[in-house]
Amino acid sequence: MMRLERLRADHADALLEFERENRGYFARSVPDRGDAYFVEFASRHRALLAEQDTGLCHFHLVVDDRGELVGRVNLVDVEEEAAELGYRIGEFAAGRGVASAAVEEVCRLAATAYRLSALTAVTTLDNPASRAVLARNGFTVVGNASPGGRPGVRYERRLVATR
Repeated sequence: MMRLERLRADHADALLEFERENRGYFARSVPDRGDAYFVEFASRHRALLAEQDTGLCHFHLVVDDRGELVGRVNLVDVEEEAAELGYRIGEFAAGRGVASAAVEEVCRLAATAYRLSALTAVTTLDNPASRAVLARNGFTVVGNASPGGRPGVRYERRLVATR
């Protein structure tokens, strides 16, 4: 069981710990954030909150039934009723359906609360788990991509608001 929490100022410490704990794990399948990300985390967190307040992005933490942060799922670059989806699930929650459930929930929010009609996503070719999550959630391949200079695939999903 998981739930999404919209990013808040009081999430900073838990989010920084999550990113530190999972840095090596994430770097195996997505481009590393670099040392500056961690050094400048506090100011970056404030900047993300300010950006979220404008409606250009929607950041969410994935929290398990014990209240532990196990991932994040974000909608960025909101423009013309579309946004790009990004997500990362921590190593200890991987393989349990958390990513699929979090993406499913953020797609629902995107269509209803944020009134978006389309999402895009990009993943590397060597990340079959992420590709499977996108396929399970109705995303289709629309082209090639090169996230962080690595070979990848671009996906798209049309959204329909349901009551």
